Amino acid sequence: MKATQSTFARVAKKAATQARVFLFCGPDEAGASAAAEQIVSLLDEAGERIELEGAALKKDPILLGDEARSSSLFGDARYIYVRAQGDEAHDAVANLVEGDVEACPVLIVATSATDKSRTAKLLANRDDALVGMFYLPDLASITSTVRTMADTAGLRMDASLAERIARGAGLDVRLAQTEIEKLALYLDASAETPRSASREALDAIGAQSEEDGFAPLVDVVLGGGAVQLSSELRRMRELGLNPVGVLLAFERRAAQLAALSARLGSRSDISVFLESEKSARRVFFKDIAALKIQLRCWRGRRLQRLVEKLATLHQDLFSKNQDAELLLAQGLTEIARVSAKAG
Repeated sequence: MKATQSTFARVAKKAATQARVFLFCGPDEAGASAAAEQIVSLLDEAGERIELEGAALKKDPILLGDEARSSSLFGDARYIYVRAQGDEAHDAVANLVEGDVEACPVLIVATSATDKSRTAKLLANRDDALVGMFYLPDLASITSTVRTMADTAGLRMDASLAERIARGAGLDVRLAQTEIEKLALYLDASAETPRSASREALDAIGAQSEEDGFAPLVDVVLGGGAVQLSSELRRMRELGLNPVGVLLAFERRAAQLAALSARLGSRSDISVFLESEKSARRVFFKDIAALKIQLRCWRGRRLQRLVEKLATLHQDLFSKNQDAELLLAQGLTEIARVSAKAG
């Protein structure tokens, strides 16, 4: 089975019942991760969560099958959650699907993989597997998703407020869902007792706007603003910004720079190019000044190394979550130094 953002909601329930192996890939890591969590919530009995890394499966392709076919200590239900880069898990998945023994559900979130990857091709035509491809979201689609979330939570919300939440979450559906849950709790809203959401209520729960959230830190680090970095890192700590959420904002900007760089090609006038992108509604007008600087800093091999650095940092944050804030600060400092030299 195959799915994208637009079709996943329709097939999710069927897939959770029918499939045993799930591959979530594409440039929108936040969307892929959110889809994986939705599948977990739809499993008849999710049980114990076993987490594995793609790098470990690449070294030991038998490990995944052994874990998926073994039972928990007390015989309870379990599922396996894998974070991988590209096709790291391919051989392990191949070994898993070749076996005839009943296995527990396996969910793989594969950063940098696509629906054309070897792992995706291995699973796409199987009835007992799902391949979900998640492209980078745009503001309109995430705003629509936020309004759907609000309806489900019993919140009546206009488009402008939903857009503000989408921007404040950096187009991350997981962070947007958190804001919706906080807002519903604050207003005592539910599907049975709906309430109208307002800007005042959103301000009261402390939701961060785009200007007060991730964007300034992203622009300082990727725009060569090493001098302002210490104050931005301090602001990150004072606001209590989630390290993973901050990193996801960097990953989305890196993916945006890669797409823009590909369309820019060999043209030298970045300003004219970005104006055309704005007219085509592919970039937000407030981002143009920052993107102009960042496109000069991050092109070609340097941009590729940035994407690789962010992917490694992402894995580090999850494997060493107690030190996430420190690891993020160190990683962003290294990136800021590179962009300062490039600028």
